[in-house]
Amino acid sequence: MDHRAHQRLDSAEITDSILEDAPVYGPSNEQVGRISGLHRTAASTGVVIDIGGFLGIGARPVLVKLAELDLMRDEDNKVHGVTSWTKAELANFPEHRS
Repeated sequence: MDHRAHQRLDSAEITDSILEDAPVYGPSNEQVGRISGLHRTAASTGVVIDIGGFLGIGARPVLVKLAELDLMRDEDNKVHGVTSWTKAELANFPEHRS
């Protein structure tokens, strides 16, 4: 999948309802997880990505800074994220607890 032609989301579109369950792709276009929500604090916004598991069962949430993801829509208007982190690297992140 060539993400260069995809439209980046604007800040008004970065909401839980738009991002929930969107796939996240790593540097080799492999799916590394799915977005389960946003984590906002006074200082920053992070994106919670569920990694591992099957059909959402047994997935482990990790927190990635919003700046470390490109959030966009493809030519079919489907939202997805792209990160430079691989699935193996994300697996080493601490589990996010809300």
